[in-house]
Amino acid sequence: MFKALLLSIWYDLSDVKVAEALDDRASFRRFCGFSANEATPERTAFVRFRRLLVAHQLDRSLFETVTMQLKAKAVTVKTRTLVDATIIAPASEDDDDARWVKHKRKRAVHGFKAHVGADADTALVEEVSVTSANINDGKAGPGALPDNPGEVFADSAYRGNHFCDAVLAKGGIPRIVATGMWGRDEAETLQAP
Repeated sequence: MFKALLLSIWYDLSDVKVAEALDDRASFRRFCGFSANEATPERTAFVRFRRLLVAHQLDRSLFETVTMQLKAKAVTVKTRTLVDATIIAPASEDDDDARWVKHKRKRAVHGFKAHVGADADTALVEEVSVTSANINDGKAGPGALPDNPGEVFADSAYRGNHFCDAVLAKGGIPRIVATGMWGRDEAETLQAP
């Protein structure tokens, strides 16, 4: 089950899509240890498993262990980091920690935000910070920064001293896109350190 959760992170798959991929892809089945004729978990099994990991406070430690093992085997070479956030729906509408957030021209959403720091070359997720959905990306973004992030690319939601100072403190170079820069030269759009 844990390997299936890793696949969902690495390939940016929802629980439904992971369940479908385990039925479809022989490589995913092999990686997770399922034989060709063995039944694979349904989508709700991933929700229950994730809850168990969180309840036993194993989610973060397991993720960090896998990341350290991959780094020890030199799976990644750090030159650039991508930082972004995505909304996560709560398991229940009664979740007291979930909050509402509304973006321009979009409907309000109730839930959490996962702030993710990924290697730009391999798309390997290196750090994840989960907050309630109403927390500003620039304030929560430092939690998604790996050590020695290199150049850090993020959208304009991360503009501001708080995030940029955190990037510099970790030895990185902030490359934050300015707002209203669609169609312009790349050098014009990036915030200078």
